[in-house]
Amino acid sequence: MQIVKSDEEGLEAAAKVLLAGGVAVIPTDTVYGLAAHPDFPEAVDRLYTIKGREAKKPIALLASDVGVVERFGYQITGKACELVKHWPGGLTLILAKSTLNSQLSTLNSAEGFRVPDHDWTRRLLAKCGGLLRVTSANLSGRMAATDASAALADVGLSADIVVDGGTSPGGEPSTVVRVDGDDIEVLRAGACRIF
Repeated sequence: MQIVKSDEEGLEAAAKVLLAGGVAVIPTDTVYGLAAHPDFPEAVDRLYTIKGREAKKPIALLASDVGVVERFGYQITGKACELVKHWPGGLTLILAKSTLNSQLSTLNSAEGFRVPDHDWTRRLLAKCGGLLRVTSANLSGRMAATDASAALADVGLSADIVVDGGTSPGGEPSTVVRVDGDDIEVLRAGACRIF
């Protein structure tokens, strides 16, 4: 396991690990995340194991921008058109897939997406093809980590790389909203205070 800073060198090192099927602890605008590339199911399985997360609980995707979500065939229609105005930011939207798309066949018919308000993280996402599966970097049931040392103590020793980006400015997980046309359901209140 290596520890790097959230600078250019750290960006290259983290991308290399993730694109080789590794697991990384990364800073975001909300809390620290435990990340894996969705093209590597074994790496995603490691997220569940490291975190101690129930297999039936999905892990959302961080996206580098809105266009990536659309490129992979997910609907940004109805209420979702209004809600994506809060991207980048602390809002995870659960969207349905609208078209058949062979890219990233590991994606499901409905997925949670978020574009983080964190330049370094969005650059990492872009280097990794636009999407990473990311869950908060803490053991299930514990407080989310807001700095690298807390993430390292909780789950970081089981990751391949830990990126130290200082204290996360948001300090709490994202708000999670399921969107179905014009219907919305708030599944978790969090960093985005629009509901």
